[in-house]
Amino acid sequence: QVQLVESGGGLVQPGGSLNLSCVCSRNIFSAYDEAWYRQAPGKERELVAKITSAGSMTYGDSVKGRFTISRDLAKNTIYLHMNNLKPDDTAVYYCNVDRGVVGWDYWGQGIQVTVSA
Repeated sequence: QVQLVESGGGLVQPGGSLNLSCVCSRNIFSAYDEAWYRQAPGKERELVAKITSAGSMTYGDSVKGRFTISRDLAKNTIYLHMNNLKPDDTAVYYCNVDRGVVGWDYWGQGIQVTVSA
C-alpha cells in the first residue's frame, strides 16, 4: 500500500512563509501527477498547486505568485513553499497523487496551516 505523510504545517503570521513536505512510501511520483489541496472549515476542497509527471506546474488563482510546488523524485517527496501568507490561506492542506481515475487517488492525512496575528 502507498502512504503519504505531510509535515511542516503550523501557525504563522500574515506575510510569513511556510514549507510543507509530503513523503511517499513508494517511488511512484514519476508515474503520476501530484497536487496539494486545501479545505477550510465550511468551505469546499480547493486545488492549491499541481505538478504533472512531466514536471509542469499549475496553481489556483488565489495562490499564484505566492506559492511554489516542487518535487524531488529521489526522495519520493513533493513540497509546497508558501510565501506572503494571508488569513484566507488558513486550512487543512492535503497531499494528493492523481491516479487518473475518480476514486482511485492517494491522499495524505492532512496538515493544519493557520495564518493569524
